[in-house]
Amino acid sequence: MELLPAHRAAMREFDNRVRRTGIDQLDNATPCGEWRVRDLLNHLVSEQLWAPWLLEGHTLEQVGDRFDGDLVGEDPQAAWDRASSAARAAWDNAKLSGRVHVTGGKIPVEDYGWQMTMDLAVHAWDLAKGIGADTGLDPELVEAVRTVFEPHLAALADSGLFAPAKPVSVSAAPQSRLLAMLGRQP
Repeated sequence: MELLPAHRAAMREFDNRVRRTGIDQLDNATPCGEWRVRDLLNHLVSEQLWAPWLLEGHTLEQVGDRFDGDLVGEDPQAAWDRASSAARAAWDNAKLSGRVHVTGGKIPVEDYGWQMTMDLAVHAWDLAKGIGADTGLDPELVEAVRTVFEPHLAALADSGLFAPAKPVSVSAAPQSRLLAMLGRQP
């Protein structure tokens, strides 16, 4: 699976869980450390709002703090719809051969796209766990993300962005292997 179809699939997976999120579930715990459902949604809404700016070539300083604070409010679906629509349009028009500014410096757009894809996919699972929804992810998406990131497992561990990898059997299902690789207990 190539980047843009994988990104669309990951966005659909997250979108499916957002549609099942009730306002009464925003304080539910998630597998993401101290994050509640609201925190997780806010993180993904913020990431989607950043994408158009970064893909247009803006620096972190130029974007500034415009996406700080609570972006979810009392209508998680509306916040997600606005943010994901903007991100989807930006990705559909992105030049994948370029570079973008991120916290660690400038990286290839394609690397940024895969990072966003991985984040959407794993957080779709996290959100599903937090709201008690179906945790099954698109198998083709799971395999694509695992294949892209498995060779970089040491760098992922060093990044501090994920909990340390969990042990998992080599015969485990691909989704379980991906989740364990990213510090989740499948």
